Amino acid sequence: MNKSEPVYIESAMCPLPIRDRGHIILGHGSGGKLSGDLIANLFLPPFDNPALRAGDDAGVVEANYCTQLAVSTDSHVVWPLFFPGGDIGRLAVCGTVNDVAVMGATPQFLTAGFILEEGLEIGLLEKIVESMQAAAAEAGVQIVAGDTKVVERGKADGLYINTAGVGLMLPGTRISGSLAQPGDVVVLSGTIGDHGIAVLGARGELGFETDIQSDVAPLNHMIAAMLDVSDRIHVMRDPTRGGVASALNEIARQSQVGIVLHEQKIPVKTAVRAACEMLGFDPLYIANEGKLLVIVHPEDAEAVLDVIRQDRYGAEAAIIGEVKAEPNGRVLMKTAIGSTRIVDLLMGEMLPRIC
Repeated sequence: MNKSEPVYIESAMCPLPIRDRGHIILGHGSGGKLSGDLIANLFLPPFDNPALRAGDDAGVVEANYCTQLAVSTDSHVVWPLFFPGGDIGRLAVCGTVNDVAVMGATPQFLTAGFILEEGLEIGLLEKIVESMQAAAAEAGVQIVAGDTKVVERGKADGLYINTAGVGLMLPGTRISGSLAQPGDVVVLSGTIGDHGIAVLGARGELGFETDIQSDVAPLNHMIAAMLDVSDRIHVMRDPTRGGVASALNEIARQSQVGIVLHEQKIPVKTAVRAACEMLGFDPLYIANEGKLLVIVHPEDAEAVLDVIRQDRYGAEAAIIGEVKAEPNGRVLMKTAIGSTRIVDLLMGEMLPRIC
């Protein structure tokens, strides 16, 4: 083998697939390979249409001859309901706002559906509703419709929330996971893995004390400021379930490009890195709820990075990689020791019930 050729090392986070086609397993909710297969093979064929087929965080549809809307929906089953830095209510609002905003739309309206378990304390529900209203006010959106159902004790872990979001697309804006181009730069808005590790700590499953806070936050104001300084942002994605690795793999496959990351440039808090090392996790696969991936023309990368760093949620933003023509549909990592490894889709579920 030529010494100049990179050596690709398969990621340890991707064990052999679970080949149970007869039943839903936790891995189908991971945001990784099994989730993608379930969507592509079971949901997409009967529901197929251009907006859904695009595979983005929100569907873009024509409201009339001159207006486009971005529409998204999400369900939230995180446990525990409260965790350092947030709760299920703030998570529900921020997650849906971000899914609409990453399409280049201005989020305006949300709906909220509540699945309540018999025995849930009214005072607890009041706190969650107040948190949702505070998050909606911060994002500048209104919750305009809702629904409530109650199930028997032991059937819902207290509370599940479903949200839908609608945003108005800015005229001429086109942002999609299919638009990454060779030469583009990959920008990350801050440290990764904070949310997943914060939730795990709240469950008492770390085995040690930590002060890690979830990063859950609405990013629509940051995104609007970015769009003011660049009309060459090609892709935006909030790397939630499956983390940065899964989000970039989706983009690489949608755009049929290669993406190369630089390990030493990816920001990770010391406490998060330590927890991952102890538990055998890779921060690239852990969920975030207040981070943004941006793929932008190289001439606009520094301007976009400056805008992100000026936002309260983007102080630790960094350029972490670039888009290449090859290898098609793959994400590679230049490691700290000089090797190159494949960053593949997550197989199975690493941390269930974190969003």
